Amino acid sequence: MLTQSTNIMEEDYTFNHKHILGLEQLSANDITFLLKTAESFKEISTRQIKKVPALRGRTVINLFFEPSTRTKLSFEVAAKRMSADTFNISASTSSLKKGETLIDTARNLAAMNPDIIILRHSYSGSPGLLARHIKASVINAGDGTHEHPSQGLLDLMTVQEAKGTIKGLKVAIIGDIAHSRVAHSNIIGFSKLGADIFVAGPATLIPPGVNQMGATTCKTIAEAIDGADVVMTLRIQMERQSESLFPSVREYANHFGITPQVMRLAKPEAIIMHPGPINRGVELSPELADGPRSVIMNQVTNGVAIRMALLYSIMGGGES
Repeated sequence: MLTQSTNIMEEDYTFNHKHILGLEQLSANDITFLLKTAESFKEISTRQIKKVPALRGRTVINLFFEPSTRTKLSFEVAAKRMSADTFNISASTSSLKKGETLIDTARNLAAMNPDIIILRHSYSGSPGLLARHIKASVINAGDGTHEHPSQGLLDLMTVQEAKGTIKGLKVAIIGDIAHSRVAHSNIIGFSKLGADIFVAGPATLIPPGVNQMGATTCKTIAEAIDGADVVMTLRIQMERQSESLFPSVREYANHFGITPQVMRLAKPEAIIMHPGPINRGVELSPELADGPRSVIMNQVTNGVAIRMALLYSIMGGGES
């Protein structure tokens, strides 16, 4: 089922993580192993019968308290393609609507002996809280403004496929850095694999500690994109802002939107990425989103493979 994909590691390498709470907890070797494992799993999605028995008899619960299309469906598809039993719970159908705490909800689910709980929550640190109170493995599917590790991994996989390597690349991340968990995971992940990250956006949307995370802050998008190999633009996280942090959407599009004119500053072979959903004409022009330099659909495809690799590895499949 899997190819021999760990030959880049030490022979005794073992992926030894029960939970996936963020890329910050993973080493460069861990990340490389997951990318190689995902490459092996990607082939399964091209078969006529897209199913393997890798997680037969395992139970996976998707516990999502925020809206999600790509991430939720991607985790569900990944689990089912490995023959796991999957169950979906959303905020609107859970007892949290009746006043039950997150921990009590998790303990009740844990009493049914699931193997993995995949959590998306609006509060940063929620997956870590869950992991301390239940025996099941916990995967962070996005927590507040903290991290979105599976999105970071699928972005790394997409860039590696397109460029052949990550080390030494210039990666420009444009937009709402302060509220984007995707940006945080990408800065951490790309830094660990040797890329140079440059961020730009409205000053009110650039967090003070971004340089400590491994990124260089630029005053203009021209500075960030100049000579870039990868240009990633982010959605404005309006739902996470307690007040308006820029004059208007039109003003944002004029100064920070990625257009064909702006992309002329990047390398001719630079690729364009977006974690979705896209506000067309705001952070990214439609002709770029659908153009030949866009790898946005590749990101979606790789999301299933990465999530298969995560589920497989934390269930003991990470031994060489």
